[in-house]
Amino acid sequence: MKRALFVAEKNDVAKGVASILSNGTSNRKEGRSKFNKIYTLNTELFGQRTAVSVTSVSGHMMNFQFHENMSNWQTTSMVELFEAPVRHVVMPDMKLIEQTLREEAQRHDLLVVWTDCDREGEAIGAEIVKVCRESNRRIDIFRARFSEITKTAITRAAQNLIRLDERTVAAVDCRSELDLRIGSAFTRLQTLHLRNRFRDLLGQNENSKIISYGSCQFPTLGFVTDRYKLIENFISEPFWKLSVEHSREGHKVEFLWDRNRLFDREVVDILHDECKEAKEAHVEKVTKKPKSKWRPQGLDTVELEKLGISKLRMSAKQTMQVAEKLYSKGFISYPRTETNKFPAGLNLTPLVEQQTHSNIWGDFATEVLQSGVNPRNGRKSDEAHPPIHPLTFADKSQLHGDDWKVYELVVRHFLACVSQDAQGEETMVNLRIGSEKFHSSGLRIRDMGYLKVYVYEKWGNRLLPTYNQGERFSDYQLKIGDGKTQPPDLLTEADLIALMDKFGIGTDATHAEHIEKIKSREYIGVKPDGKLIPSFLGLALVDGYDDMGFAMSKPDLRANLEIQLNEICNGRRQKQDVLDEQIGKYKTIFVESERNIEVLSQSLQRYLNKNQQIGGGGGGGNGGGGGPPRGPGGGGGGGGSKGPPKPPPKPRGRPSNKSPTEDDDQENDTIVTLSEVLSNLKNPKPARKSRAKKSVPKADASKKGQENEFEEEEEVMCTCAEPMKAIIKIVQKEGPNKGKKFYTCSLPYTSSDKCNFFKWV
Repeated sequence: MKRALFVAEKNDVAKGVASILSNGTSNRKEGRSKFNKIYTLNTELFGQRTAVSVTSVSGHMMNFQFHENMSNWQTTSMVELFEAPVRHVVMPDMKLIEQTLREEAQRHDLLVVWTDCDREGEAIGAEIVKVCRESNRRIDIFRARFSEITKTAITRAAQNLIRLDERTVAAVDCRSELDLRIGSAFTRLQTLHLRNRFRDLLGQNENSKIISYGSCQFPTLGFVTDRYKLIENFISEPFWKLSVEHSREGHKVEFLWDRNRLFDREVVDILHDECKEAKEAHVEKVTKKPKSKWRPQGLDTVELEKLGISKLRMSAKQTMQVAEKLYSKGFISYPRTETNKFPAGLNLTPLVEQQTHSNIWGDFATEVLQSGVNPRNGRKSDEAHPPIHPLTFADKSQLHGDDWKVYELVVRHFLACVSQDAQGEETMVNLRIGSEKFHSSGLRIRDMGYLKVYVYEKWGNRLLPTYNQGERFSDYQLKIGDGKTQPPDLLTEADLIALMDKFGIGTDATHAEHIEKIKSREYIGVKPDGKLIPSFLGLALVDGYDDMGFAMSKPDLRANLEIQLNEICNGRRQKQDVLDEQIGKYKTIFVESERNIEVLSQSLQRYLNKNQQIGGGGGGGNGGGGGPPRGPGGGGGGGGSKGPPKPPPKPRGRPSNKSPTEDDDQENDTIVTLSEVLSNLKNPKPARKSRAKKSVPKADASKKGQENEFEEEEEVMCTCAEPMKAIIKIVQKEGPNKGKKFYTCSLPYTSSDKCNFFKWV
């Protein structure tokens, strides 16, 4: 009888595989590691009866290391780390697992790798192969492909074994070696330099604080510091806007200005006066149309992490740890996937049927079956795993705490995805007063659709009384509102993951660990409301490299590497070519950074000086507490100042036209200054950079004849479809412009053809 050794990535997976293939009759024995058992069974493999032993590792067994002669930070030339020999060795805490694999490999003919089917899983599989082959050169190697621990998936994988993907292994080895070389060199450089300059702060022995560098850590930190600086450098500007309030059928309706807002009070006052002169509102259009709120697409890893943060109040790391546990126990499919569309061959109906047993969402699952399972698919597929979905039914008696919260999220998301969109009817009323236009909308929900189960989103009725096209009314209130532009918020962890995903920093499998790393290094802190804020040290590191001229905190370098790693995976690049290119690039930056390293300590000193000026520090870690280098308020309530120090002042321009403020809820955002009064106010679009032509100034009053001659000769035309001579009016409203003359269209305010022309005389 053939003998096969199956090795999974975790003990729970090994246990599940053994149970499925043995129909629950496998036997368990102890391995060298008490956490990694051995399960024995007999099953069919390659058409013949085979004795199988199933065991596991605990993630990566091996890592890249320099030889001992490079381990002394004080005597080793740091630049040599870019080219010094490295070795791939088993980590000390994995020696017992290594011993189990060596012993078992000697007794088996076949080795089947059952690690997770992603890039890291393939590399872990290669480590397993390396250890087993060292004790049994003749062992034949296979790989099982699966996305879930179900009888169907595991049986199919066992019947369709393939070979390990060596290209993917090469990509992971390339990335690991680069991370070692780059991280070691820059970590030693900045740690030794800053320790020497700030001994009281950082210490000066081997147990002192490590100022680590990582090619994913720094861009991740950069996103946080960029947002913080954007807020600090933001210059708030006042704006004004018109609105109309009207009461009808017991409802108070607010009509919003089509222009949204303007940045010049005088212009708004003039337009307000024009509206007051019109005296009545004209309903130009009433539009009713179907409105849909789309159900979610299939759930991928990034979306799961973001939902875990925003809806479950868990960190990305916590969310993924729970998801992996649920996967290992067979409750959900593989949680590390970039796919948001279900493959055509995957039968989803049985998965929905299982959920009909729930006393929480069972009725909704029944509705889905009656109307037909209809997944809303996205466009992404990693060609390896389907979207995350439930595999078996569970209730609160089986799962508790965070386990239940994550399972519930996965189930509700899945049921929402395969159901129907929410449906409603939107009514839009377009109003004109004089030449100014306003609008208001209402919503009547016809069918809640997926929202009946997806409690993480809301969609409510907005009732609008009846308005008829062409009607006029005068019992309204015309108001001038004001506000100030607001900076964006600090990033949340969900925002940060979205940016990392967008710019290619890390992978869906590593986002959470990179964020945790910069938290643990105290480069950033977490405020009580979950917002991320940089510490003094984090700000100083980013500024230091920026001042040297190296954009180490920008995503370009790491994103370029991720692209090249993918090219190794698909065979377009060779591992050694990518290694040589990336090592050369980072080595050049390192040499220049070492030459200008004083800039880094100067950067930190600036922030320490700032801290002394504003009175001490708060925390930079998750809980706050302590002074610099953690920062003056990055954590959860340390004493001292209320927030991080303001960076050194930099040139600042007008803030972004769009600002996430309660006052800014429209798409159009017009910027107008009095010196740029529009020659055509018809289209509410942002002003162009070129200023409007100014009218020719009148002659001096002592030259009366010339002044009269000028007035008689100037002919100002409006901007109607057929331009007409503009008329002159006088500002009547109390204020600095009272008595000033301006040109406007000669058509009456009641005319729908009247244009928005305006120009000072």
